[in-house]
Amino acid sequence: MAGGKISPRQKMINLMYLIFIAMLAIHMDKKVLSSFGFMKEKIEDANNANTVNIDHILTSLATKANDQPEKFTPLNDKATKIHKLSQDLFNFLEAVKDSIQVDIDEEDKKDYESMTSIDVLDVLFFKGDGLTATGRQFVDNINNYRDSILSVLGTDGSEDLKININKRFSTNPDKSDDGRDIPWIISRYQGMPLITSVANMTQIQGDIKNTEVEIYTKLLEGQLDIESKFTSNNYEGIVSLDKTAYFSGERVRGRVVLGRYDSTLVVTRVKLGNQDITNNFKNGQVFLDMPAGNVGNNKTFKGVITFMQDGKPEDIPFESAFSVIAEPNDAIVSADKMNVVYRGLDNPISISVPGVGDNSITPNPTGNSRLIKTGLGKYMLSPGSGNEVTINVSARLSSGKTINTSKKFRIKDIPTAAGTVRNDFGVVPMPKTSVNNVTIGAELPDFVFDLQLDVLSFVVKVPGQLSVRVTGNRFNAKAKREIAKARRGDVITIYDIKAVESKKRTPIKKVLPVSIEITN
Repeated sequence: MAGGKISPRQKMINLMYLIFIAMLAIHMDKKVLSSFGFMKEKIEDANNANTVNIDHILTSLATKANDQPEKFTPLNDKATKIHKLSQDLFNFLEAVKDSIQVDIDEEDKKDYESMTSIDVLDVLFFKGDGLTATGRQFVDNINNYRDSILSVLGTDGSEDLKININKRFSTNPDKSDDGRDIPWIISRYQGMPLITSVANMTQIQGDIKNTEVEIYTKLLEGQLDIESKFTSNNYEGIVSLDKTAYFSGERVRGRVVLGRYDSTLVVTRVKLGNQDITNNFKNGQVFLDMPAGNVGNNKTFKGVITFMQDGKPEDIPFESAFSVIAEPNDAIVSADKMNVVYRGLDNPISISVPGVGDNSITPNPTGNSRLIKTGLGKYMLSPGSGNEVTINVSARLSSGKTINTSKKFRIKDIPTAAGTVRNDFGVVPMPKTSVNNVTIGAELPDFVFDLQLDVLSFVVKVPGQLSVRVTGNRFNAKAKREIAKARRGDVITIYDIKAVESKKRTPIKKVLPVSIEITN
């Protein structure tokens, strides 16, 4: 636009062009702020998933430490210290984030394009050419966390893990374009828009969660499946009767076994009350055969199983009770899994009345639920709409009398599933060369039914790249191109996973995200 004489009309055109460029730059800046906000949300989702995984690991380890203190107490103590250090830094960062957003209304906290202020954090962290007490504490807390975690680990954990910890929580100065050292906190936080600083702190929180998962995985590798020593502290006598109630004149039959049943166990002696029944011990079980007696409740029997442990006799007591009942006048209905049935599944139900033949029992569910007989006293219940279903049972006794009873069950949806990579939850470390070949799955850990889930689609997010929607359970070409841009230490997040139960194609309402950390 330089050179020569410019007409008034050309000057006006040039001015309008400059105004247009300025408006475009402002628009693009705001879009960048939104991208920081969206990144923060995805990291928070991954943090929530990791928190569930961490809680499960710590609970499992605490249980093992109680069962096998000599083997697992040192690991449990170390994990407890690491979790305390991690939670303290996580909470500190959360408090800083809350303090710099205290003047933002709750409904505006997702209006990322308006979170442009740089004054709030600058006042909190910086004073002149130096730092405020809070700014120094921010840096000190990160340094102390890094050093404390490495100190707790000691010789445990791989060198790669320790290198990652040093890298993730490094506060070394950054280099300027002319080669000068710029303090880490100034380079990362001074003069930055508010949403940028919040996103950066959320990323540190994500690094804390990922570090915890990696450490626990290394510490517990190969340990949780080791069997504990055979002692009376973790083994007990268990009485298993053929049934818990008997008619007068019947014989009581059942078995007595040791917890963690061992068919190779050889006992020294078995006593039932004052009677020696050692000859009734076969294949790790004591077979009972005794008269039931007259009608009555809480008929108790007890005894002792004696075996040798480290050359010394070890006594394991057992005790149980049963009832002897008269002819029944009520039905017994029980869910094989629990007092809950699940919508979209075939729920096994057992229906019987003691002393009444199966062909004399007629069950009917309420509403639009369906009950299909599958065997002697066995049914499959497919719940319909609503929150409850009642099974009404009519039974004809040998005397000709008819009794009617009912049992109510709660109807629940299939619970939240968890996304998996190589059958692992949470953050799964693997080399970059292996990522393209993985299959994205979904599982229902600790669910009462062993269901096979099929993944229909998911979204994959590589740090710094656009999210990609994928149909099916394997990465498509577009996703692989984004994955190729990932670097070592990056955490690839797979979220918004859509899955169905494979047999009846029942949709799973929610599937937790799963992440892949690039190790090299």
